[in-house]
Amino acid sequence: MGDKTPSLEIHELKFKYPGSAPGAHWVVDVSALVLMPGEQALLTGASGRGKSTLLQIIAGLIEPNHGNVRIQGKDIHALGGAKRDLYRGSQIGMIFQNFNLLRGFSARENVLAALMFSDVPRKEHDARALELLQIVGIPTPERDVAELSIGQMQRVAVARAVATNPALVLADEPTASLDPENAGAAMDLIQSTCQKVGAALLCTSHDPSMADRFNRRESLDQLVTA
Repeated sequence: MGDKTPSLEIHELKFKYPGSAPGAHWVVDVSALVLMPGEQALLTGASGRGKSTLLQIIAGLIEPNHGNVRIQGKDIHALGGAKRDLYRGSQIGMIFQNFNLLRGFSARENVLAALMFSDVPRKEHDARALELLQIVGIPTPERDVAELSIGQMQRVAVARAVATNPALVLADEPTASLDPENAGAAMDLIQSTCQKVGAALLCTSHDPSMADRFNRRESLDQLVTA
């Protein structure tokens, strides 16, 4: 029997930015959203609708006004300070449209930075990083990421996101910087790598062609609380 604990569980989540005008609409208003281990979902919504903000709340980077977010059964917003950072680092992988790689560091060092938060024994970190970079097709792990192509940076970002065997991977417009051909290859890589490690995937995108890649599609306009 597989693990029946949801990778992601959202309940009655609401958020608006501090200083918002009285009566202003919620930036994020999600009644419920559940992703089981290995499940992949596409999150859609108009520009400015709050997709990126929702992902930041899920990651514990922004505090909601109401509701809760559970990652692998644990309320991430109930954790404080270093405990939240450690839990995020071990259970959540993040892929952003600008990749957020550590410039001045090699591809291997970028993956090693993620492994600092994992349960993988330190003596195995190098082998794990090199294995993942090989899986995603990076033949020069010691090369500074600033010297890599956009497509190669994307591959390093994917390796880093799954390095800790996370319960959940959040991908925020992960192909926005890529041309259509490379975008397709990048999504193939993201989805297949998440499948290999058993991570749930929640992906946002404005690209209409992305819908065909996901059996499950969720619109923010349909997730609002009653």
